[in-house]
Amino acid sequence: MNPENIRQLLGKVKKGELAIDKALERVKTLPFEDIGFATLDHHRSLRKGFPEVIWGEGKTSSQITIIIKKMMSRNHPILVTRVDVRKAAQIKKSIPQISYHPVSRTLTSTTGKISKTGKGTILVISAGTSDIPVAEEAVITATIMGNKVDHLYDVGVAGIHRLVDKKEKLMSSSVLIVVAGMEGALPSVIGGLIDKPIIAVPTSTGYGTGLGGIAALLSMLNSCASGVAVVNIDNGFGAGYIASLINSV
Repeated sequence: MNPENIRQLLGKVKKGELAIDKALERVKTLPFEDIGFATLDHHRSLRKGFPEVIWGEGKTSSQITIIIKKMMSRNHPILVTRVDVRKAAQIKKSIPQISYHPVSRTLTSTTGKISKTGKGTILVISAGTSDIPVAEEAVITATIMGNKVDHLYDVGVAGIHRLVDKKEKLMSSSVLIVVAGMEGALPSVIGGLIDKPIIAVPTSTGYGTGLGGIAALLSMLNSCASGVAVVNIDNGFGAGYIASLINSV
């Protein structure tokens, strides 16, 4: 239940269109709902502006399906991350209207049109094609949270002229998410060119001494460019969420 739902509910009570007992029944599980294997935080959309996001890894398709249905019954927008193709197919059998995005491994569903809360454009950039799955997780997250999102893919430092050619797009964006593996240099390069907040996302793409993304993470944390913040390795969701919060201020 979001703030608008609460306003409508209170308005109906005020006008006498809804009995107090009926209204109480609708909000009695508003803070949370215990469904045995999970405790759903229905109050999160009121506190945070967006409902609970479902982490798909480690949950069965049946558990995810039950959680989605519970959230859908309250008209929550649905975002599930880290869902493989097999689980997604099983979930879609029970919930045909859910959309699966195989590149980002996410599931989404919304009731009606997404309200645009973002004030500018979030630009998601990937250094290489192998970084696109993480970048797409950021795109899906920022989009479902009500932002205009654009992207630039495969414009890393091995061919920096590809990025310079898109300078207008860089300059016109409000927040940038820069996704890179290997040595993780791209956020520093972009940070030296523009005056917008940059959220750097290290990926696990790379050879042995990349240490599963740790080399990229350390490079980004040690960036000499101002205005660069860093999230965890492969955390496209976290970057998309933070970018959305910044873009809505």
